[in-house]
Amino acid sequence: MRLLDTLANPPREYTPIPFWFLNGNLTNGEIARQLKDFADHGVYGVVLHPRMGLARRIEYLGKTYFAYIRAAVETAARLGMYIVLYDEGMYPSGSACGRVVAGHPELASEGIALTDTAAPKDTVLAKTEQGVLVVRKSGGTMRGLHWGEDDGEPDAPPTADILNPAAVERFIDLTHNAYYRELKAYFGNTIIGFFTDEPSILGRNVRDMFPWTHDFAAIFEGAGGDPHGLTALFQGKENRDTRLYSQLILARESKVYYGRLSSWCEDHGIGLMGHPHQSDDIEVEKYFAVPGQDLVLRWIAPEKDGLSGIDSTMAKCSADAARLMGRRRNANECFGACNRNNNPWQFSGSDMKWYTDWLAVRGVNLFIPHAFYYSIKGKRKDERPPDIGPHSIWWPHYRKWSGYWSRLACLMTDIGLHADVAVLCRNRDLRPEAVRPLFEHQTGFQYLPESVWGKCTVQNGALYYRGHPYKAVVGSEDHFSVVPRYDADSVPPDCLCEPPQPKLRCARFTKEGSECWFLVNEGNAPIQNVSLTLPTTSRIGSYDLWDNTAFRQSSIATENGAQLCLDLPERGSILLFACPPEKYEHLTEPPLSLALDCPSFELVSTDTAAVKKVYRARAAVSAAELLYKSVTLTVCAEEMAELSVNGTYAGVGFWPPQKFELAGLLHEGENELVLMVTGSRANLYGKEPVWYGVRPSRMKGQ
Repeated sequence: MRLLDTLANPPREYTPIPFWFLNGNLTNGEIARQLKDFADHGVYGVVLHPRMGLARRIEYLGKTYFAYIRAAVETAARLGMYIVLYDEGMYPSGSACGRVVAGHPELASEGIALTDTAAPKDTVLAKTEQGVLVVRKSGGTMRGLHWGEDDGEPDAPPTADILNPAAVERFIDLTHNAYYRELKAYFGNTIIGFFTDEPSILGRNVRDMFPWTHDFAAIFEGAGGDPHGLTALFQGKENRDTRLYSQLILARESKVYYGRLSSWCEDHGIGLMGHPHQSDDIEVEKYFAVPGQDLVLRWIAPEKDGLSGIDSTMAKCSADAARLMGRRRNANECFGACNRNNNPWQFSGSDMKWYTDWLAVRGVNLFIPHAFYYSIKGKRKDERPPDIGPHSIWWPHYRKWSGYWSRLACLMTDIGLHADVAVLCRNRDLRPEAVRPLFEHQTGFQYLPESVWGKCTVQNGALYYRGHPYKAVVGSEDHFSVVPRYDADSVPPDCLCEPPQPKLRCARFTKEGSECWFLVNEGNAPIQNVSLTLPTTSRIGSYDLWDNTAFRQSSIATENGAQLCLDLPERGSILLFACPPEKYEHLTEPPLSLALDCPSFELVSTDTAAVKKVYRARAAVSAAELLYKSVTLTVCAEEMAELSVNGTYAGVGFWPPQKFELAGLLHEGENELVLMVTGSRANLYGKEPVWYGVRPSRMKGQ
């Protein structure tokens, strides 16, 4: 099948494109070595991210700095890799590491504050019963590139007023134009985008202020706003003036910052990439060639509720925004500082698999892992860890991860999403609790932000946007009232589970002419013996994107569709697809598998410096057992486990339970099994050790 052929060997464009922290004493030789190493491990693109720890001799945007950037771009071009430029010296974007404000204090970030008495440099907007409403410089800062320039440190760079066109033009001239002068020949080929990173109007470390800019009073009052009403902002209340204020601030930010950067990128043959400040900033996504979001700091996590809070909406935010605009790709800067238990470097393969699937099933199709570190020397290893690339325990086997990300990205690109429900939303209000039933009932939906409501029509009781019909809506009762409100009993799910599976996520779509269901177990327990019905009359095939294997699925035809048995382990995902008879016949039957009882492994050595333990066991196998085409052994080990059988390598597993295929490696009689378990890097760099090894109580045949 064309679908399977494409997924088996996804084109290079679907590569993950990680942040590459340029955080040390750069040399041309080491830059070239690392880039080649990335490519050798299936990573064919990077975001060139100047980062805290950059050697002081390398002045940001100076001659030496650009010499190293050029070396990286030239090497990437030779290797056939992609480059995304980063538009800042750390973050948030928009200030050129303080250079926009240097010599131009009038361009610093501004805000409004409610105070008892106006300060000498304040501009009074209104005197109210609650206090004096004033405009003042916010004092916001950003994270800089060198030690002493971080949050709260004396040299932290000041942020610029990104609502001020003069500040934005100065930012573009200092950064974008400088990069273009240096690297013009690579724009539109090796260089595919500029990454803007969570721009903040006020800057970091600002409290009790709201965004403003130097001429905004005239705009606000000209639109009918009364500054007196803005005191409600400081009380967490909403009124006509606060609603108008929010609309005008969004319009200003969109036009002055996002719109200007977007047009610059388009004019120079590349795309605006990156992500906005907040996880549910959906309206500004329209300015991105690749809409994006940012999954960091364990805002969501396997041990939490993955459907709760504004951050649970980020993946659908970027994916749905891309669909609305006809963009092929949407991205997520993922895994940054997602350490468990607030223990630096405690980030497991199990966690990374969960986050990956959480993003993909919601439609993310470009993974920007955070991060690959140029150096972890000294304090650098403590700067927003972990390194999930070359300094991780997975690096020797990284093609498994890069291959999985590439196949997922390929799978979720150029699809026709099945979505019967439209979720009417506003910017920074993507209604996480309202969409929970849709996720839990495996019902496809599409966010429709307020800016597109005027382009929707109603025909025969359905809502239409760009020709796509929605049978029901979730959202404002004041809009499209003739369209039915969503009800789980009236809108058929994309797949039917018996018993119900609220932890199962389903994306239903067409890809390469095939109807597909991508299923993800988002829970922390296996899904077992579930009757799954897919609304199709076709036979069903399955494809495991992790193992790159495809098989027939046994199903029966019912009046509701094709019914089959679903088993998904924790951290499990599977692609099911409809097969015409001639394609189905070319798929192989799943092999009859023998699951060996796990023998008792004995710890024989511990290497504390390398964080490794080696176990040995002996397993007796009969001649009859050797007749099986598939013989599997399941162990439960924390964290990465590699198995050898009779001196031959059997494979690697990154999360428990690890399942190994032993067919062809066993002989009749007693067999020697050697299991090497590599533990978390938190044991070297974290605050506290993390146990690793084999868990005997869970070692049973499966």
